[in-house]
Order: sequence, then structure tokens, then C-alpha cells
Amino acid sequence: MDITTVPFRKPEDLNVILGQSHFIKTVEDLHEALVTASPSIRFGVAFCEASGPCLVRWSGNDQELIDIAVDNAQAIGAGHSFVIAMRESFPINVLNAVKMVPEVCRIYCATANPLEVVVGQGEGGRAILGVVDGGSPLGVETDDDVAERKAMLRRFGYKL
Repeated sequence: MDITTVPFRKPEDLNVILGQSHFIKTVEDLHEALVTASPSIRFGVAFCEASGPCLVRWSGNDQELIDIAVDNAQAIGAGHSFVIAMRESFPINVLNAVKMVPEVCRIYCATANPLEVVVGQGEGGRAILGVVDGGSPLGVETDDDVAERKAMLRRFGYKL
């Protein structure tokens, strides 16, 4: 097996969810889950079909985000993987709805960080082995860092 990394190409401010599912119905079900969980969300979904015509299936409500999702799904090229590119919502707002889609098997990451996808290439195709999500820790938070973390969560409205 050959192992490589595929850089995830996206604007810095874009949130993404990368996962694995098992059925062509995934595209429509993810679309419905996203708009139900967050009606103001802008998104693109791409799903790599793993049998039959092996197409990248897509859906969404924002062409730029659809294009980003499709381009990255093609670059990753792992069967039954899906990419969600999103704005006007955070992954925390939709992640449980995504995980509850019956076809979803696993979530590799939900992030706005720089992202690399670790891919294995075998005789039968490609597989996602994992992700490199952002940078490595540079230290341990101080009391000031704790205060800033708590203040940020309150600015975003996630804590009272």
C-alpha cells in the first residue's frame, strides 16, 4: 500500500466536515440534514461513489462551496467518502444531525484549520487513513488563555 497526504484546498475561513458513508442516498440525506439543522447554512456536499459508475455525487445551495467540496472529493478519491464545505454555520451546529444520517459510518474531522488527508492507495482503490488537522500544541494554556477561551465562547453565544 502506498501512503500519501492530500492537502485539502479551501479558503482560510471555511469550515469542513470529512466523513465516510455507505450509500448513494448519502448526498440527499446530508443535504436535508444540513438545512434542517441550520436553515441559514450555505454549503456544498460531495460524495465519492464506490461502485457502479464511481462518480462524485454532489448537492448544495452555494455553487462556490459545491465546487470546493467536489474538487477536494476528487483529490482525495476515496470510495464512500464525503466532503461538506460550509459557511454561515459552524460544524457544532450540524454535526449531530450529520452523524444521525443513517448512511454515515464515521466522521474524520470537522474543522476550519488547515487540513491534510492521509490516504492509502491499494490495488482496489483509495482509503482515508486519517487526517492532519491544524498544528501541533505549542504549550499549555495559562490563566489568561483560559479567560480568553471562556470569553470567546460567550462572544460566539455558546455559553452564558
